[in-house]
Amino acid sequence: MSWDKGALLEKSGSYWQSCALHTGVKLDVFTVIGSGDLSAEEVADRINGDPRGVSALLNALSAMGLLDKARGLFSNTDFSKNFLSKDSDDYTGFIIMHHHHLMESWTKMSEAVLSGKPNRSSVSDTDKDTERESFLMGMFNIASATAPMYAKALGLGDRERLLDLGGGPGTYAIHFCLNNPGLKATVFDLPATRKFAEKTIASFGLSDRIGFKEGSYLDKNIRLDQDYDAAWLSHILHGEGPREAASIVARAADALKTGGKILIHEFILNDAMDGPLFPALFALNMLAGTDKGQSYSEAQLRDMLEKSGIANIQRLDLRSPNDAGILAGEKS
Repeated sequence: MSWDKGALLEKSGSYWQSCALHTGVKLDVFTVIGSGDLSAEEVADRINGDPRGVSALLNALSAMGLLDKARGLFSNTDFSKNFLSKDSDDYTGFIIMHHHHLMESWTKMSEAVLSGKPNRSSVSDTDKDTERESFLMGMFNIASATAPMYAKALGLGDRERLLDLGGGPGTYAIHFCLNNPGLKATVFDLPATRKFAEKTIASFGLSDRIGFKEGSYLDKNIRLDQDYDAAWLSHILHGEGPREAASIVARAADALKTGGKILIHEFILNDAMDGPLFPALFALNMLAGTDKGQSYSEAQLRDMLEKSGIANIQRLDLRSPNDAGILAGEKS
C-alpha cells in the first residue's frame, strides 16, 4: 500500500461515508424512496424526520453515488434499489446494520488494545433481538453471495450427511443441499438461532432435508452423531482462542466417519500474521468482541486439523471476498 498525506487524511476520515450509509439504511430511506422520485421534504415526512437533516443526508448519499438527484427530487440508483431497499430479494442492509452495531466498539479500540479485553458483548450473548437479527441475517447476506459458488466447487455430490457446525441461519447447508440432491444436513447452533434458521430453511423448501440441533460447540459434553461424511466449519474458529478452536476442530472430526471430509472456511492470515489486510483487521475486531478470538494463519489451521486425525489437507483454489479461504481434509 502506497501512502501520501492525502491518502492518509482520506483514510482517516472515511468513516464519514460509512456513517452516512449506515444512517440511510437505519432510517430506511432507500425503501421509502423505492421506485419513486421524492423531495427531501417528502422523505422527511415519511420517516418523521427533520427536513434540514434529511436533506443533508440525501445530498450526501447522492454525492456517494447511492441516490440520483434531478430537479430537486431524489431517486434510487439501480444499485441501491437492488441492494439497499427492503423490497428487493437482494437486500444487503442486515450486514450494514451489523457493521453499524460494531462501530462503537471500534471507536474505543484503544481500550481493548491496552487491556487485552473485549469492549463489547458478543452478538451470541446479546438480548437485543435487532442486533442478533442483523448479525444472523447479515451472515445470510454474505454467505448468499458465495455459497452457490462453493456448492459447485466443493465436490459434495458423493456425500449423504453434512454437519454445518455453528451454521447460523443455515445458508451454506441450504445451498449445498440445493446443489446436491442426495445430501441431507444438520445445522448445529445456539437455541436463539433456531427461529432464524428454520424460517430461512423453510423459505427454500428444505425443511425435510435440513434439521436444526441446539447446542454450543464449546460444550465439552455435546453429543454429535458420528456418522457424518462431511463437516463444514464456516467462520466460527476466529471467535475463540487457539485451544478452544482446536477443540472445536477435534469435535467436528470426531463426528465424521472414516474418509469423511472436513472443510474449514476462515479469514486466513499468512504465516507472519501481518496480512492480507482484511484478516489482519478482523483480528482487531475479534479483540474488541471476544475474550480470546483472533484470525488464524494457514499453518495454525493445518496444525489443528493434523492433530485431529485429518489427512490430505489442502487449501482450495477458490477466490472469496475479504480473503476468506477454505482448507479441506479427510478423516484418516
